[in-house]
Amino acid sequence: MLEQSLAPVTLQSKDYASSQEAHSRLLLMTERSITADGIIQTAIPFLSLVRHSAQTPLIPSVLTPSFCLVLQGAKEVHCGPDVFKYGAGDYLISVIDLPVFAQVVGATRHSPYIGLRIDLTTKDIASVVAEAQIGMQSQEEKLGIGAGVGKSNAELLDLFIRLLKLLDKPKEVPFLSTLLKREMIFRLLSGEAGRFFFQQVLFDQQAEGVGKAITWIKNHYAQPFTVEELATVNNMSVSGLHHKFKAITTMGPLQYQKRLRLQEARRLLLSGRADVTTAALEVGYESPSQFSREYRRLFGLPPLQDIKAVRKHVSADAFLSTLGAISRV
Repeated sequence: MLEQSLAPVTLQSKDYASSQEAHSRLLLMTERSITADGIIQTAIPFLSLVRHSAQTPLIPSVLTPSFCLVLQGAKEVHCGPDVFKYGAGDYLISVIDLPVFAQVVGATRHSPYIGLRIDLTTKDIASVVAEAQIGMQSQEEKLGIGAGVGKSNAELLDLFIRLLKLLDKPKEVPFLSTLLKREMIFRLLSGEAGRFFFQQVLFDQQAEGVGKAITWIKNHYAQPFTVEELATVNNMSVSGLHHKFKAITTMGPLQYQKRLRLQEARRLLLSGRADVTTAALEVGYESPSQFSREYRRLFGLPPLQDIKAVRKHVSADAFLSTLGAISRV
């Protein structure tokens, strides 16, 4: 198992002081804006505030293209054999949809986990790359997992401060928030996080190849397919598709589809929109018994018992805001 955490970084005292000052200011601003647990969507479409006042179990979820900054507390994300650990001042960045297990660590009522999330799209990134004329040459020939952790700096934290200030100026949000997001992407592309975007197959999910295959499965997770069919449509060999798919997502195409199906089924059950049979059929299962077996294998309990256990410890609304649709961690 590869455990990815942040290596110690030696900073100049002035840079460190600037980062600490910006971090403290940003934490205070965020605390004033979020008082309830969950993921709170702001008036800025791509910005969410996150708060948890208790440690959570490892929750199966889907990490989507995003930039998640921790202001207080710590979190772990398990993606296959890889474990990402990050805390206050650190960030997690993802450039594709990745089924993961996520956990807030050590949060309490007096010291809750607090974070910020920026949703990313390939169009956002492509636009900045084209306009800023950033070279897209891969830094590594070998494909790697499409997510990782990094350390924020004063410059990046200042962008978040300016973004939160816009919440008090709603008329300026449509124009200025977009500019700030573009600048943030530029800073990320120009820094250590750029390596995640410099894998062409990860950068443009509409291109031929494994990126297109990942996007197709996400958009058609309820539709049956074979790996042979998926490889043929994407002009790849079966072995080539499987190898690249696993390198990026840590799992094969069919396992990836299964995780998306079960994640969405759990969301449907928690929302009260479907019973077990309906949820199974809606996400693509033909056999409710097979669905129940695979559900239990992933979540630890049969569907109804799992939903009952979740509702016993936390309200469904609060849990759903943490879990999200097939789209958020």
